[in-house]
Amino acid sequence: MARGPKKHLKRLAAPSSWMLDKLSGTYAPRPSPGPHKLRESLPLTIFLRNRLKYALNGREVTSIVQQRLIKVDGKVRTDTTFPTGFMDTISIEKSGEHFRLLYDVKGRFTIHRITPEEASYKLLKVRKVALGAKGVPHVVTHDGRTIRYPDPAIKVNDTLKFELESGKITEFVHFDTGNIVMITGGRNMGRAGVITHREKHIGGFDIVHVKDSLDRTFATRISNIFVIGEGSKPWISLPKGKGTKLTISEERDLRRRQRAAEQ
Repeated sequence: MARGPKKHLKRLAAPSSWMLDKLSGTYAPRPSPGPHKLRESLPLTIFLRNRLKYALNGREVTSIVQQRLIKVDGKVRTDTTFPTGFMDTISIEKSGEHFRLLYDVKGRFTIHRITPEEASYKLLKVRKVALGAKGVPHVVTHDGRTIRYPDPAIKVNDTLKFELESGKITEFVHFDTGNIVMITGGRNMGRAGVITHREKHIGGFDIVHVKDSLDRTFATRISNIFVIGEGSKPWISLPKGKGTKLTISEERDLRRRQRAAEQ
């Protein structure tokens, strides 16, 4: 019998969004329990060592985080396997750098540098609206936050703009047709587009149809949709590619054009 929580993660079982190679080691850093699920998160070790190349190995990552240099959502984190996830801001004040974790159109976590002003807030998707003890209304968000006394107009699937310093909701946008969204799961992960319509299925999964900037339409479950702005204007800066997925031949032509421009 297995007793207690699992403490290891085999390298081949790690999520593909981490982009780990098969052969350098048997294991991968297993994310600690935290605000994001294991398969939807990126441990700080992978971010600092494999993405930013600020450390050569795990020991160097430990010495970086133990100096209290890394802030996630404005809080110092010293756990090397702390699970950062979609929309989290990572700040390294010593080098004056700020990052937001977003997916690229191939569904991988990408390094997206942002300004200090943008690092002061994040967007949260509302998972649950409920009344708590003594009738206190609260919302639960996609990163495990409970925010008490929200605006009564806020519903499930809406997106909140959350000020990290004060812990207050500054504004919110409804889940509605015509708003720009980003896909956080499924085959279209990382794509951005505007909601065209929503199919309701009683007892099943609601399907949402989205149209991207090249007028290509695709559909996904409502649970994979994350509203990122009102109308076609996003509240956050998007990573390279702006969430528009190209076909293989279009990617090839783009690479050829870039190569020709460089010569």
